[in-house]
Amino acid sequence: MSACCLSGAVHDGKPTGREDTIGGLQTYISEPATGSKKKSIVFITDVFGWQFPNVRLLADEYAKAGFYAYIPDILNGDALPHEFLQTIEPSLKEQETLGVAGKAKNAAIVAATLGTWLPKHREGVTRPLIDGFVNTVRMTPGTDKVGAIGFCFGGRYAVLQAHGQSKDASGSSVGSVGGVDAAYACHPSLVTIPGDFEPVSVPLSMAQGTRDSLLDMASVGKIQDILAQKTQVPHEIRLYEDQVHGFTLRSDWSNEKDKKAMDDATQQGIEWFEKYLS
Repeated sequence: MSACCLSGAVHDGKPTGREDTIGGLQTYISEPATGSKKKSIVFITDVFGWQFPNVRLLADEYAKAGFYAYIPDILNGDALPHEFLQTIEPSLKEQETLGVAGKAKNAAIVAATLGTWLPKHREGVTRPLIDGFVNTVRMTPGTDKVGAIGFCFGGRYAVLQAHGQSKDASGSSVGSVGGVDAAYACHPSLVTIPGDFEPVSVPLSMAQGTRDSLLDMASVGKIQDILAQKTQVPHEIRLYEDQVHGFTLRSDWSNEKDKKAMDDATQQGIEWFEKYLS
């Protein structure tokens, strides 16, 4: 069983947004200075959920850039505890010093932690929650375009949102489900290739570390080949050298290279949404 998302560091700082209930889900909201909902972004979290400080601080950064940011609780109060952050995929420096016993211990923790958690949050449970939330945001007065950004476990659902809105049998948009205008997937985990990527129909950006144990470079190459055939759909995959899984949200701020990669990935998303949500 893969580590999914169980690695990284908790960042310092105090989120400046507020909590509310949107579409039946508890939600963290960070507003731009103008209060405008014209360009809205839905943050699809990793296994550590909507209360994880890092994702709230990142939503605040997007709000400063002019986006209305939502972080819904797509896990319904069942996020994994933050104590697991350093357990599974530590920094490269720490990995180099990890012995056989340490790796075996981590593998056991992965099996015990995710073995019962993932079935409770399978696609049939999680995707309808995200689709419904996106629909609610899209119908909110003042909203023009909607984007989705996802991390790790949530990264795959950002890709699925990039399939666009599903239509009824007649092709009508009435009653359409989910789907955003642009998406950004950060080191997605548990993806299906080619199934998750062939239906992509709206602008999709990806940030991927070259040392990600959950999506190797051979798999990334296959995704690149699939997206390259979509000449009418804007897309990009940016590779970040020596970055491990979770780096865009959980990098170690004390490491200059890791922090730069995280900052660059944040700018990547902001620039993507500025271009395709305008």
